[in-house]
Amino acid sequence: MARIDDVARLAGVSTATVSRALRGLPTVSAATRRRVLAAAEQLQYAVSPNASRLAGGRTGTIAVVVPRITRWFFGIVVETVEDFLHHAGYDLLLHSLGGREQIRQRMLRTADLHKRVDAVMLVATPLRPADLTALAKLKLPGVTISSGTVVPGWPCVRIDDVEAARTATRHLLDLGHRRIAHINGDPHDELAYTTHLDRRRGYREALRAAGIDPDPGLDVDSHFTISGGTRATEELLRRGDPPTAIFAACDEMAMGAMSALRDAGLRVPGDVSVIGLDDHDLAGVLGLSTVAQPAAEQGRLAARILLGPLPGDPLPPRIGPQPDTPGSPVILPTRLVVRESTAPPRAH
Repeated sequence: MARIDDVARLAGVSTATVSRALRGLPTVSAATRRRVLAAAEQLQYAVSPNASRLAGGRTGTIAVVVPRITRWFFGIVVETVEDFLHHAGYDLLLHSLGGREQIRQRMLRTADLHKRVDAVMLVATPLRPADLTALAKLKLPGVTISSGTVVPGWPCVRIDDVEAARTATRHLLDLGHRRIAHINGDPHDELAYTTHLDRRRGYREALRAAGIDPDPGLDVDSHFTISGGTRATEELLRRGDPPTAIFAACDEMAMGAMSALRDAGLRVPGDVSVIGLDDHDLAGVLGLSTVAQPAAEQGRLAARILLGPLPGDPLPPRIGPQPDTPGSPVILPTRLVVRESTAPPRAH
């Protein structure tokens, strides 16, 4: 089994430099860090968090906070971040809030969190003023992903949810649909997400731009799940005069919508077109049209911003507005993916 002095010998540096490089400290030049990481990879040397802590007061651990681990987007982000951290010699400490406000408060306000981790990554976790105060007291670096809250001094990686929703709605409008429903997240969710607000805004803006007044009767709240999409669509059908198309705020809700329409004897897209937002792994299998967001790249880029690029991990091309100041968002592009679930309405 390789030891730290083996890595130092191969890289041509001291063991102290190896330790600093593998812990991502800014006192090591980029060229030296790349050489050390390449040597560590060649020798299959794994950093010991305990040794790191003893050597320099660092834990070698990054805290990653997600609202729920069972949702597709969060799972993809965590998997990607964990892979990046592993190759950088860091461990991941996962905090899944289970959708509960109390857990968020307890986790963010844990006085000794700074002794357990070197940095924090918040994934789609909205923050209240008291949470921001607690984070400031910890004096930890961090980054947010898909967050509606700006943390002073922290960069943010996300998509433009408003524009993504406009794109989905415009696709249905371009097909000739005018009676377009929207199923979205629950505004009374305990964690007070902002994503659903942005996507509803994009939906309504696209309708108004086409000269259509949004109909409250075609806008139903539920949960960002398959069962939530099913319930929301059943509610739409109970109201009578069903829409010719549905824009679901996420692919999982869209899948639930397709199931509810099928159970009601309606064809997709023959009777009702359906489009989602995400490009879930199952979207292609189900023929679901969607607006794809780069979930894995959001995680990878956030980790890269936090730790710096690794050897063999090329920087992506310029991807929209870059952060001019800490806290400014890096916005990744989305793209329309047209599949079999959307078509012109029969009367068109």
